[in-house]
Amino acid sequence: MRQEKCYHCGLPVPVGVELSVSIDGQVRAMCCIGCQAVAQAIIDNGLTDYYRNRDALPDAPREAVPAVLDGLKLYDHADFQKSFVRVHGENEGEREASLIIEGITCAACIWLNEQHVAKLPGVVGMEINFATRRARVRWDERKIKLSDILAAIMAIGYRAYPYDTAKSEDLARKERRSALWRLFVAGFGMMQVMMYAIPGYLAGDGDMTPDIELLLRWASMVLTVPVVMYSAAPFFRGAWRDIGRRRVGMDVPVALGIGVAFAASVWATLSGSGEVYFDSVAMFVFFLLGGRFLEMTARQRAVSVTEALARLMPAYATRLLDYPQNRSLEQVMVAELEPGDVVLVKAGETIPADGQVIEGTSCADESLLTGESSPVSKGPGAAVTGGAVNMESPLFIEVGQVGEATRLSAIIRLMERAAMEKPRIVEIADRIAGIFIVSLLVLALAVAAVWWSVDPTKALWITVSVLVVTCPCALSLATPIALTVASGAMARAGLLATRSHAIETLARATHFVFDKTGTLTAGQLTLLAVLPLRGLGREDCLSLAAAIEHTSEHSIGKALRDAAAGFDFPPLGGVSNTPGSGMDALLEGKPIRIGRPDYVAALHGRPLPESVRTFAESGDTVIALGDDAGWLALFRFGDEIRPQAATVVAALRADGRQVVLLTGDAPPVAFKVAQALGIETVEAGMSPQGKHDYVCRLQADGAIVAMIGDGVNDAPVLAQAQVSVAMGGGSLLARTQADLILLSENLDHLCRGFFVARRSLRVIRQNLAWAFVYNLIALPLAMTGFVTPWMAGIGMSGSSLLVVLNSLRLQKAA
Repeated sequence: MRQEKCYHCGLPVPVGVELSVSIDGQVRAMCCIGCQAVAQAIIDNGLTDYYRNRDALPDAPREAVPAVLDGLKLYDHADFQKSFVRVHGENEGEREASLIIEGITCAACIWLNEQHVAKLPGVVGMEINFATRRARVRWDERKIKLSDILAAIMAIGYRAYPYDTAKSEDLARKERRSALWRLFVAGFGMMQVMMYAIPGYLAGDGDMTPDIELLLRWASMVLTVPVVMYSAAPFFRGAWRDIGRRRVGMDVPVALGIGVAFAASVWATLSGSGEVYFDSVAMFVFFLLGGRFLEMTARQRAVSVTEALARLMPAYATRLLDYPQNRSLEQVMVAELEPGDVVLVKAGETIPADGQVIEGTSCADESLLTGESSPVSKGPGAAVTGGAVNMESPLFIEVGQVGEATRLSAIIRLMERAAMEKPRIVEIADRIAGIFIVSLLVLALAVAAVWWSVDPTKALWITVSVLVVTCPCALSLATPIALTVASGAMARAGLLATRSHAIETLARATHFVFDKTGTLTAGQLTLLAVLPLRGLGREDCLSLAAAIEHTSEHSIGKALRDAAAGFDFPPLGGVSNTPGSGMDALLEGKPIRIGRPDYVAALHGRPLPESVRTFAESGDTVIALGDDAGWLALFRFGDEIRPQAATVVAALRADGRQVVLLTGDAPPVAFKVAQALGIETVEAGMSPQGKHDYVCRLQADGAIVAMIGDGVNDAPVLAQAQVSVAMGGGSLLARTQADLILLSENLDHLCRGFFVARRSLRVIRQNLAWAFVYNLIALPLAMTGFVTPWMAGIGMSGSSLLVVLNSLRLQKAA
């Protein structure tokens, strides 16, 4: 008597167990209380579609559910959450966790988890990346606890853990191992089947007796069964899933070709009449799996850029108990570090958090973080980044940012955001591939009908050849594999793509619009001169200006504060900022203003004295200080042009791109920098709104604008440009909304990234052209009988392999 299997997990139902759940109006047997509870939870939450769409069985629960649920309460502790939970957005109650989901085997599993968790009260959203099994879940801590979310995931048969790189790598290894085993079985079966097929091809009429021929057919069939049932199983599962969702995917024509050819061959073997194609079936399953294995390897290698970054942060740190009075050391978990702690980082060790060197001199290797291959000197006062490697001698570092607030964590989050999105060019390719598949199936039916009327003995294998040889795998792979490899290459070069469309749009940009301060120049302004204008001394002017700029993030404010270090600041009130123009305050109830001369002049309505115009028009950055009675002082600042700026501008212009300097600085300053860099188009004295309007005018004339800025006052114009590049400094990185981030602030990397993007677009065009040309050539040949099924398998997998290998060339482009 056949033993009944559990409908949920597929394990045999023990004798005497009578548990069941009603699913779609039918009573389904369950093997244990755990499976019954999970299945009932799925049905009660209106997620019955999971059972209709799944193409693999979940892992069977083995733990006692109540005991596991009690253990989940540990995840609610704030100390435990430090390493993988962060406050999300402006809502202090909203949290975001990075999890890894165990048990996911197909797209239906992702759908089920996302739908089930999203319905929980207090859950804001959940996304799962199928490539990495990594999930991002956001929830309101005041409405639901993390343990409740984890318990809900467990209730439908899965396990969620805090994201761990080792766990992710383990899943990737399992995926590779499974693919290799399927490839091995297909390859071994193909070789053995060919041994039995070759005598039939070589033997002439009457050379082989019918019983020997039948024996060879039976041996071929037996050897092909594991190839079809095991190696080709992913194709059948994918096709069944697609049909269940009422759409036609890439696996449908492949599964049809394999299934029809195998079924017809089995029938011919059992009936003793007709042709068999076991060798062709085994051969094209092997070649198809080989192509997919290479595609998977390329995908995992591209994802490994993010994984490598995640591995940078050490698990432990050496903390000083009471620095500088006591230099006693203790080993602590990196998650236990807090801002203000002092840590010792020995030569060869990894810096555990963002911070500042307070003692020691050394060099740091930041190549994985910024793309800069040369070590960076670090001394007292220098900022250091968690994940960098201390190269030469010990450093004492005061911790500034820890956990999710570090620069490394921000980089990883932005890379994950880009990976979660699907570029427009990929969506277009997918739509074309979908239309192509439907057309292919209709065409295959027509070919079968025509050949059945012409020569029924050829109808089957010609139809199979048409189905397999023209399956648009290469078309589907052409774009995403190239973009994935390109984004990894650009990240290693220090240009981080944070939006899915960034690479494509950067490659097509016609105008590169640069901000000046902090972009073409280093942004480290130095106060060169102070010119008092109304009775105040130099020190009084400086202390008043620095007091107004006390909270400013602008480089001018920092330069003033540095110059006024140690001065007493007067008490001010009503401090406010007008981006791109200046700042206002109240001194003893009277208005006072600092900023661009025209902005200060608007407060009192007086022109600059003729005697100071030479000072104001020196070509350096000049700002004014004034009140409602007139001018108080002028300040002149100098800023060093970045050493790579001239070569970048020259390279872009040589490539036919328009380069524009767009700045809020006075015209003399702007033209001085533009002349040094060879920039012909200059727009100076621009407010943030003026910059925004200028870019809009360029776009109205058909320009594709790439805007490069430091982000301090450039948010509106960065958002308006088709593609935006932000300099990746410090805290800006954590909150930037730019499409690309220049991690190293080395403009050479922007130029290299642009040419990688250009090359990736060229590779995509090559891939698409090859996919279309291949199908245009292969389809007529298959329809007219010049392509056998095994040739079709080689052709299809070969075209996919060519696309993957062509895309992998981009790894060397950066």
